[in-house]
Amino acid sequence: MAKTALITGATSGIGRATAREFAQHGIHLILCGRRQDRLDSIQTELSKLTDVYTLNFDVRDRDQTLKAIASLPKAFQNIDILINNAGNAHGLDPIQTGNLDDWDAMMDINVKGLLYVSKAIIPGMTERKSGHIINIGSSAGKEVYPNGNVYCGSKHAVLAITEGMRIDLNPFGIKVGAVNPGLVETEFSEVRFKGASAADQVYKGYKALQAEDVAEVIYFAISRPAHVNIADVLMFCTAQASSTIVKKDI
Repeated sequence: MAKTALITGATSGIGRATAREFAQHGIHLILCGRRQDRLDSIQTELSKLTDVYTLNFDVRDRDQTLKAIASLPKAFQNIDILINNAGNAHGLDPIQTGNLDDWDAMMDINVKGLLYVSKAIIPGMTERKSGHIINIGSSAGKEVYPNGNVYCGSKHAVLAITEGMRIDLNPFGIKVGAVNPGLVETEFSEVRFKGASAADQVYKGYKALQAEDVAEVIYFAISRPAHVNIADVLMFCTAQASSTIVKKDI
């Protein structure tokens, strides 16, 4: 019987690539995002391969999140796999000049949004005594870098929450892990630099990870045998040695 996966932030980047990867393996999909037009287009694309249902909501909104997930039709209510992928970075300012709206956005999406979605789905998993949760962290959750302050704080929180989940859900046989990419070439930098031309420079002179590379690792993690749990993965492109060291050919 096919498994059902719910993916947040499924309209772009790692989320969309993961949806495509899962569809290739016949996993039924619940794709969540804020942009209905994009949800529609990915549903049209992937419905040729598997059953797809879309939910249009913002993970920052607690009521909207809980209502959306509670509205799932019966065929999609038993969620086997949760990919907490929705996340963002806003700005690269030192702490003394940081923007409060940016801080709120990062904490609300990266931390609270992950918690809201998890809160809606975990009770079903504990009841069935099965399930698999993958939280998409970041190398920023392992290492703080200059001007990363609040973003790094939010991703450190994701890793602490992941460990807490794994401990608390252990009696129920639920697998919990984190996949933590370094530099990935997605729309992420456009958001971080607010559409500024600096975003174009981030990936110049080396080959960054692609969203598909991360999706393959996520699929690897969720496709292990029942007795195997990939608890934590840190992945870089070859050119990246740490958050601040990247070999560029320019």
